[in-house]
Amino acid sequence: HHFNSESFPKGRALIIEGMGTIKANIRQENFQAARETLGRILHVLQDFYSHSNWVELGYTEPYINLIRADLPLENLAVDTATCSDCASGTCPNPILPNILNEKKLTSGYMGIFSALKPTKCSHGGAGDMTSTTVPRGGINKDERRPDNSVFHNQAVKLATDASLQLLEDVRLTAGNHDFLRMMGIARSSVLCFVIDTTGSMSDDIKEARKVVYEIIDSKKGTQDEPSEYILVPFNDPFGPVIRTTDPEKMKTEISNLRPSGGGDIPEMCLSGLQLALTSAPASSSIYVFTDASAKDIHLKDTIVALIRSTKSTVSFFMTGSSRRRRRSLRAASFQDYKDLALVSGGQAIQVSKSQLPQATDIILDTSTSALVTVLQRERKGGTEEIFPFVLDESLKNTTIYITGTSVTFTLTNPTNGDLGTIKAVGNLWRIRLNDEKEAGIWKIKIMS
Repeated sequence: HHFNSESFPKGRALIIEGMGTIKANIRQENFQAARETLGRILHVLQDFYSHSNWVELGYTEPYINLIRADLPLENLAVDTATCSDCASGTCPNPILPNILNEKKLTSGYMGIFSALKPTKCSHGGAGDMTSTTVPRGGINKDERRPDNSVFHNQAVKLATDASLQLLEDVRLTAGNHDFLRMMGIARSSVLCFVIDTTGSMSDDIKEARKVVYEIIDSKKGTQDEPSEYILVPFNDPFGPVIRTTDPEKMKTEISNLRPSGGGDIPEMCLSGLQLALTSAPASSSIYVFTDASAKDIHLKDTIVALIRSTKSTVSFFMTGSSRRRRRSLRAASFQDYKDLALVSGGQAIQVSKSQLPQATDIILDTSTSALVTVLQRERKGGTEEIFPFVLDESLKNTTIYITGTSVTFTLTNPTNGDLGTIKAVGNLWRIRLNDEKEAGIWKIKIMS
């Protein structure tokens, strides 16, 4: 895995096999698996330039044969000595003159458990037991040292150029769009909808359908067009996962949702959310529509762990009553949804079914690749608190969300003047600041 001990055929085989795996995973939209394989084989490729004598041979371009299965590995230093003895261990270039003149390719032998090696160059360094066996020393260029600074710098440059060659090969096969998705830098995040399809959710499903249509139509062709749509319906049972890059297909899938069975009894909400978190890529935006607490509350800690590991944002739109008493300390309530939203940096919005259309503007607000969270806080009621935050000229479309019951708040800008417009619905206050907002320290004084 490091091109040590003249393992050129095995090292190259790892790279070629890995490139094939990356391309196959991209075709199947397994982008996370593709990224992990990419990381592994780039390590192998880059180590070639640090652990071999390619730089000492005077080459100034990457060895293209390492990423081309149709080109042979040539002029390997087989059955011949390659290095002179270096008692100090820091000789500038211990490669034998005949190896340099004949352009023979070798790499340092590495011994973690044994000092045995052929009459060959060692890797070198404190962890290499062979470096004290004649010929002593080492040829690795992993770190810049006084004796190897020129070779180290050249190895870094060639490793960088070789990495770009490999990435370009993958890009040409995958195409620009899927290549960017594989690299995790698609123009916009994935949008995922987790929707309760029990019998009481008819109005909620209609609103979710309307929101998806509006997002698709308003963002089509813009830099904020989602790179993928995912839909996870849940009832009892939950799923399946429906995913597509085609906005029209997502319209069709969500229009096919039909409420059935059950009422506003606890449902498999967290199972549906778990399926979404494990199916969607990292940093996705997930929106959950439900009117009941979770039947599967035992999954709450698992959901918290998934949210933290994937760094996805989860917002809940809740249209049921939160005043039901818990049957036990572990029984579910809407507070559980609020806890999960806070962990993820999302919102927990509680409205009546008739108010739901007014609350879903938040999805249009937040479904952008350029979203920045300036301040998020949770507070307990009963005391007055002041929260300062800084706005600067780089921030656009600044929006403040406050959720809670019996809330009184005062918003103050650095000087005076009109601040923005307020919209209140359910437990949500949405404040859109004026475009000509002032830069500096703003404050929210809040009591609830």
